[in-house]
Amino acid sequence: MTTAVRVSENLVREARLLSVVENRSVTGQIEHWAHIGKCAEENPDLTYRLIKDILVGIEELNQGDSTEYQFG
Repeated sequence: MTTAVRVSENLVREARLLSVVENRSVTGQIEHWAHIGKCAEENPDLTYRLIKDILVGIEELNQGDSTEYQFG
C-alpha cells in the first residue's frame, strides 16, 4: 500500500541529489534513510557501516547466497 507523506523541500532536494549518486529514485532514497534510521534507533550501539553490512548479509541469506564461516 502506498501512502502520500509530506516532507520538507530541503529533504527532497537532498534526496534528489543522493538518489542520482546511489542510483535510486527520490522515494527510494527517502525509504532507504527511513529504514537505516529505524535500524539505528533500534540498535543505538551500531555504526552505520555495521548496520549496512548486516542488512547486506540478511539480503544475501534471503537470496540463498550463503557459505559456512571457516574459523582460523
